Amino acid sequence: MAKYLAQIIVMGAQVVGRAFARALQQEYAASQAAAQARGRTGQQSAAASSITGMTLQEAQQILNVSTLTPEDIQKNYEHLFKVNEKSVGGSFYLQSKVVRAKERLDDELNIQSQQKQQSQENTET
Repeated sequence: MAKYLAQIIVMGAQVVGRAFARALQQEYAASQAAAQARGRTGQQSAAASSITGMTLQEAQQILNVSTLTPEDIQKNYEHLFKVNEKSVGGSFYLQSKVVRAKERLDDELNIQSQQKQQSQENTET
């Protein structure tokens, strides 16, 4: 009886192990495909995220912007910066998060403008 129980446990572990390995392979392949689809812009954006310590989505949530337009970013930045001033009872921590979010979005705008310039140069040649 114990022999059969041990065989069942071993077979179950093998099945789970193979399924786990297959899932890892699929996830790795999907990750590589996504990275290739993003291309250079994705790498620059990831680098900006690691430098500022904030993702693009987090920065957009902090400044409450859905599209990356300089006017909306500046308007929301100024409002949130003034609201969180320490002299009016605001939080220095939140104010610094607002500043970092604006820096991250400005970096993303620069990356996008560089990409547009490169694509224009490539179409002209």
